[in-house]
Amino acid sequence: MKIYGDVISPFVRMCLVTAHEVGLKDRVVLEKVSVKPTEPHDIVARLSPIGKIPVLETDHQHAIYDSRVIIEYLAHVGGSRTMIPDDGVKRFRILTMTALAQGMADAAVALRYEQAQRPQGKQWDEFMSRTVKRIMAGTDEIEDHWQDALVDVHAGTISLACTLSYIDLRHPSLEWRKGHHKLADFHKSFEQRDSMKAWPIT
Repeated sequence: MKIYGDVISPFVRMCLVTAHEVGLKDRVVLEKVSVKPTEPHDIVARLSPIGKIPVLETDHQHAIYDSRVIIEYLAHVGGSRTMIPDDGVKRFRILTMTALAQGMADAAVALRYEQAQRPQGKQWDEFMSRTVKRIMAGTDEIEDHWQDALVDVHAGTISLACTLSYIDLRHPSLEWRKGHHKLADFHKSFEQRDSMKAWPIT
């Protein structure tokens, strides 16, 4: 199987870390491609009409896209029953946490595009301000209401750890650890996992 993208993307990294955690680290290869927000990438566009990374190409040359779908596919192939549990209550709590973490990642990537890709003098200050508030609202929510869900390895905690690492890389000025001590402890511990170390971002 091939995952197209760049590990610097939190969404790509989530999928790679998941593959490692479900025992597929030797079956998944990263095909490094960089996608610009204003230009289509030939390979990615061929595999996905959305044209975004990550895209997973199965061993049967079928394309699967959107990181949440790829994570579920990898969990299925790897035979994991804990990555996204079958039990209704646990399943939808983890899926909601995954959506929260990936929403924070969406905001962080959008903020990066606005700051680094939009021409100077054309940045939208109100948008950037609102985007920062979305990210920080996510950290507040997890700190206050999701501690019980941080103790296990699943789609939600993988998505959250990769998102926080991306924020550290691209938006260190947000200093999200202030007032979020439990979240900071979670991230420090999760970053020590072999799966995270196998796919570092720089």
